Amino acid sequence: MSWNPTEPFNELPSFPSVEELETSRVLKQCIRSRTALAELNQSAEFLPNKELLINIMPLLEARASSEIENIVTTSDALFRSAVMEKSPDPATKEALSYRQSLYAGYLSIQDRPITTATAEEICSTIKQQEMHVRKVPGTTLKNGHSGETIYTPPAGEHIIRDHLTTWENFIHQQSELDPLVIMAAAHYQFEAIHPFTDGNGRTGRVINILLLVSQGLLKSPILYLSRGIIRRRSEYYQKLIQVTKDQAWEEWILYMLEVIEESARWTFQKIHDIRVLHEKTKEEIKEKHSNIYSSELVDVLFNQPYCRIHDLVEAGIAKRQAASTYLKQLVSTGMLSEEKVGREKIFIHHRFLALLLDESDSLSGNDNHHVS
Repeated sequence: MSWNPTEPFNELPSFPSVEELETSRVLKQCIRSRTALAELNQSAEFLPNKELLINIMPLLEARASSEIENIVTTSDALFRSAVMEKSPDPATKEALSYRQSLYAGYLSIQDRPITTATAEEICSTIKQQEMHVRKVPGTTLKNGHSGETIYTPPAGEHIIRDHLTTWENFIHQQSELDPLVIMAAAHYQFEAIHPFTDGNGRTGRVINILLLVSQGLLKSPILYLSRGIIRRRSEYYQKLIQVTKDQAWEEWILYMLEVIEESARWTFQKIHDIRVLHEKTKEEIKEKHSNIYSSELVDVLFNQPYCRIHDLVEAGIAKRQAASTYLKQLVSTGMLSEEKVGREKIFIHHRFLALLLDESDSLSGNDNHHVS
């Protein structure tokens, strides 16, 4: 099969057979990746506040997935914008839209399977405008430095929709294929179809998380998957193109499974660290501020690293004046700091914020994985 990067790739390759996709190397990596995901799910169960991860991890994922597309914001800006009414800068706004699309997609798959319509809804939420399958030609992917065309996806709405039907059938097939292999192969196919004029990469990565949830491999969308892709970003694009050029499916699937394992183990460690800090904070408030202690108060402090008086009121902890007193007490002993932003006061949980912003590898054993 010949492939010319400047011509629409209308004849996408068919999905290979089970034997070609599930090589012995792939199956061995599937076991490691599944084990890491199972441990991640189990660790989340031990968190006293189950909503914490739904609030926090998708924000980290949103920032990283947006960065892959050169939409750069910071986790700090995202956390601030998530609790403040002030309009964020455009990059932060797009990343917040990604978080919104991930959560909306998570809710949608409770009632219906992932389809082309799901992808359109996700992309529309990310872009904050109606996004549908491309109807006109002209979409190309170019090298950011040289401007050279490196890939031209299929052109023609009916051709794109036919490929998306094949993609849908593949992800919903009843076969012996491991769901992780299905996710990896389907992600290549979705990115190769490139059905939208913009937002394809982020839409595809949301769908990756939703597929893991729909297959029962994740209980909720808490995997910080895009961090692993960023750390091996050049490989991500290189191996996508190698499938197109050389049908190098095994290397692509191994790459995706390794990233899942690395991301799951990193997220597991982050959850462990949050649990430790949560317990330490609880004991500190009990000791220094026993008059205001409640488990609900501690939970509010861990919903986001920034909180407002309104958050305590909304949680039913105290009325506004008392809630303000509670937070100022925590400021007095250095557990929080206070900052005035416009007419509003926000209270910053610095230890929690520092923990969330820490992207370093603290997990022993990570040296076994190639990271570039």
